[in-house]
Amino acid sequence: MADRVMPLGPYAAVFAPLPTAGRADAVRRRLGEAIALGLLPDGSMLPPESDLADRFGVATVTVREALGTLRDDDLIVTRRGRGGGSFVKAPRDGGRAALLARLAHVGLGELRDLADHYCAISGHCAALAAERADPDDVRRLRRLAVAHPTTDDPTALPRHEGTFHLELAAVAQSARLTREEMALQREIGPVLWLADVDVRPADHAHVAVVEAIASGHPATARDRAEDHVRQLFDAVKALHRVTRSRRTP
Repeated sequence: MADRVMPLGPYAAVFAPLPTAGRADAVRRRLGEAIALGLLPDGSMLPPESDLADRFGVATVTVREALGTLRDDDLIVTRRGRGGGSFVKAPRDGGRAALLARLAHVGLGELRDLADHYCAISGHCAALAAERADPDDVRRLRRLAVAHPTTDDPTALPRHEGTFHLELAAVAQSARLTREEMALQREIGPVLWLADVDVRPADHAHVAVVEAIASGHPATARDRAEDHVRQLFDAVKALHRVTRSRRTP
């Protein structure tokens, strides 16, 4: 396993401060989902316990407890001595099984509500991007829209989807919307993107969003972005029915 430096930029959202309740479990969940999604790549080294504690705003013992659970879940390995630390051990399925299990515990109403919220944020980001994007922004978005992530890496598709939406928020030039996008990606994005593996509605949808932005049509860009999120929600509803039925005795 190659040791790699943990990426920066949007991935800093992984280490945003946590709410006060259930902090050890929140640390475990935040890091575990980031590992499952490939936001923390296989072999990358986590910051030291004291650094993680500072970033999350928790006690070192809380971080230590969370890391112990992640080791039990086989999501990290810890090495002692010089060059030691905690290193990411990504699941072979890219975290799909863990996300399906999470989907099974989400009610359809809650999932719809979160999708509505995500729809509103994505739509507004696209509308602002249509007003504010410069030619370099459009070129960057077009490259992302036509990119085809490898199917050999199960984390590539959700990572690509997340990158596109984060770039859309960045082009909107709103720090608050970008933070909201990061928060929603942590909360619901990965679940909405589960169906990408089977359905892949994103490619044409991304292009439609970008072309509306390039044409400078905010209303059309908003509509295309909202249509994309609704399409993802419609696709994942079938998975939701399957996962919920498996929980029924």
